[in-house]
Amino acid sequence: MKDALKLKAAEKALEFVEPGMKLGLGTGSTASKFIDLLGAKVKEGLDIIGVPTSEATRAQATALGIRLTTLDDDPILDLTIDGADEIDDTLRLIKGGGGALLREKIVAAASERMIVIADSSKRVPVLGAYPLPVEVVRFGVTATRNMIEMLAADAGCTGHIQLRMGYDGQPFVTDGGNYIFDCAFGRIEDPDALDEALKLIPGVVENGLFLGLADIAIVAGPDGVEILEAEYGGD
Repeated sequence: MKDALKLKAAEKALEFVEPGMKLGLGTGSTASKFIDLLGAKVKEGLDIIGVPTSEATRAQATALGIRLTTLDDDPILDLTIDGADEIDDTLRLIKGGGGALLREKIVAAASERMIVIADSSKRVPVLGAYPLPVEVVRFGVTATRNMIEMLAADAGCTGHIQLRMGYDGQPFVTDGGNYIFDCAFGRIEDPDALDEALKLIPGVVENGLFLGLADIAIVAGPDGVEILEAEYGGD
């Protein structure tokens, strides 16, 4: 059922793509469905160029014949389409379940607009039930974890903070060569305060709170597809 809903959201997002666009290509199960659909359109003659947010997305897009560029060559994108692990009513997001949050945030910030696609299970009244990913450098990782715990508590967030492990039993390593802590805070009452607190920690590279980045959310549920628009502008 969720797969079918993800596909519906991806299909709707494709309607926002216009010939000649420079697109940020997201990472994750829902974004992957969008990229499959985009690849089919490219084969039919749609002329777009994409910037992938992960090596997995790069490989998928390349296999589908989607032309790719980089933010060095094309630093301003028209649109990013990506998934989310949680979406609240003001289109604040938690992302990073797939481990690509750093590149996803860089690409989203370089885009004129960001569209989030998801199934309705990702809609939440308050962020935080999904553990917040925090990407950290490997040096001093225990000290960094302690700082995350301390400053998150100052921002009103407490809970289990766990180093993400890979399928091989070793710490998961991002495309950027970093580790991820998954922070099970339960409820993040003030995402802005937590975001600011985490940015104060030298060992933190980035966190999975995407605030003020998403312009539109396309959410597919049993009753159909809902399009939510953020109140802030994309200027």
